[in-house]
Amino acid sequence: MREIILGTAGHVDHGKTSLIRALTGIETDRLKEEKARGITIELGFAYLDLPCGHRLGIVDVPGHEKFIRNMVAGAAGMDLAAFVVAADEGIMPQTVEHFEICRLLGVRDGLIVLTKKDVVEPEWLDMVTEEVRDFFAGSFLENAPIVPVNAITGEGVDEIVRLLDAKVAALNFHEEFGPFRMAVDRVFTMKGFGTVITGTSLAGRIETGAELMFYPGGLTAKIRGIQVHGKEVDLVEAGHRTAINLQGIEKEQINRGDMAATPGSLIASTLLDAEFHHLQSARKELKNRTQVRVHLGTREIVGRIALLESDTLAPGATTHIQLILQEPVAVWPGDRYVIRSYSPITTIGGGAILNSAPRKRKRTLERDRIANQAHFARLAEADSEQKLLILAEEAGGKGITADQLAARTGVFSKKLKKQLQHPISTGALVLVDSESQRMLAATVAEGINRQIADLLAAFHRNNPLKPGLAKEELRSQLRPAVDQKVLAALLAALVKKGVLEQVGAEVKLGGHTVVLQVNEQEMEQKIGDLYREALLTPPNLKEVLTAFGEFPERQIRQVIDLLLAKEELIKINEMLFFHAPAIQALQEEVIAFIRREGEIDAQRFKDLTGLTRKFSIPLLEYFDKIKLTIRVDDKRVLRKG
Repeated sequence: MREIILGTAGHVDHGKTSLIRALTGIETDRLKEEKARGITIELGFAYLDLPCGHRLGIVDVPGHEKFIRNMVAGAAGMDLAAFVVAADEGIMPQTVEHFEICRLLGVRDGLIVLTKKDVVEPEWLDMVTEEVRDFFAGSFLENAPIVPVNAITGEGVDEIVRLLDAKVAALNFHEEFGPFRMAVDRVFTMKGFGTVITGTSLAGRIETGAELMFYPGGLTAKIRGIQVHGKEVDLVEAGHRTAINLQGIEKEQINRGDMAATPGSLIASTLLDAEFHHLQSARKELKNRTQVRVHLGTREIVGRIALLESDTLAPGATTHIQLILQEPVAVWPGDRYVIRSYSPITTIGGGAILNSAPRKRKRTLERDRIANQAHFARLAEADSEQKLLILAEEAGGKGITADQLAARTGVFSKKLKKQLQHPISTGALVLVDSESQRMLAATVAEGINRQIADLLAAFHRNNPLKPGLAKEELRSQLRPAVDQKVLAALLAALVKKGVLEQVGAEVKLGGHTVVLQVNEQEMEQKIGDLYREALLTPPNLKEVLTAFGEFPERQIRQVIDLLLAKEELIKINEMLFFHAPAIQALQEEVIAFIRREGEIDAQRFKDLTGLTRKFSIPLLEYFDKIKLTIRVDDKRVLRKG
């Protein structure tokens, strides 16, 4: 069953750890330094079994400003927040910052706890209660219950349990099980067990014996054992505080902040499209390409903010940005993040990820910014099916596979297949490779098809004597680049429709024929006769160009290409062409000789043909090239088959 996570938040020394101890009996400060200094430094964990039958996972976060990084890591998995305010101090700086972080991370429910009620007078407690209510006005905690407690005597603790029980009992625990994800917050080695990771399970389920992949590095390991709240289990689900014992990987190969997930469920990228809210408390305008600290899950990465719709952003404003990170991360759309300034370090904003592996977006020109606004407006209005189409369109001529769509959207297996049915059946998505399930947006396919027709029309105009253009040459001219399999599928469809015709490895527009001028017809006849009469001792290309010097070189080359296309000539190398029947006759002679003698070498080939080295060596190499013969030392034998 999915577990709900309660996280504490609030200023240092306001009693978060004492509250958890009073609720659960568990001491979450485990480090020697924490006990000596009396403050929380690292994340602490506990649990509470509620009367409704559900277990509540609890994360204790540090309140000191120096450890905000750890607080953000703990807040990343919260479902509910217990906002702790000391009655003797009221709202303090980290109260404000923790609250802003919770809002940026999408926490939507919780309660407010006034600790240390025993050290203030009732009138003071009423005043602080009013201050707290005013502070949280207009937020997700506006109508949250406020519970004064004395963690030492336990006064108010039962009321907190009752409120939490009611909230958890009212939640919908239904979850579609997809790939497992867990942000690593600790990694260590345990004697006799090996490498162990801990974290809060964010999604899906996984069991002992399964394989995990660590993103962004891509290393894999097998699960040897799983613990949830210190107890051995065979399977873990979302929301559980989890320790996983691994085999096949060393502690040094995993870092805090890595995402442990089902293999193939994520894509690592250094670019992220995101919605960004600039906090009113930031005070200063945010400039384009400002260097910042990006908090995602349990990870902090240095990066820059590219403002996609303006040059600056005022405090309190919301816009769309592209995060340019120094290191790759692996996330899903909808994941939340927090931005802190590089120096001095303060929280300045955050929001939700919209695209986990976008293309680099232009923003220099006004038309770029207008295009960006239009893109994000379309994305905001798109349903799940339309979002698949948007990703396919952005993939362009490379196309996008079903696996890539899954990792980019967080939608998998049957659910993804169902979402793809309609766009594929209506032709909005074109399946170009059934083996890899590679798809192309119809709008992209139409653009490539128009470009193909334009390129071939231009080719026919500029090369009137060439019957067609080689497919690879055509692909090299397409902009932007088109995947080889994608192009093959599009060409096959165009040939089937009669738009194109295929001649060997070349394509041409349907109905296109080579029409020779009178002088070209004469040249074709003369060049053909020249090679026909020369048999196995033809002139080289340079000699042919000289012999027909009254014609432009380009025209002569095109006539030779035409004779090659008609299979009247055979190309041996860039300079030598032979009359096709002469080569075919020689080929039969060579086959008969080797069958009779077992092999042939250069000297016996010269004796057989009467040719000099000038012709015999290129011809022997040609027979190797067409896989008639194979060279063994200085001899040649027939290739098997």
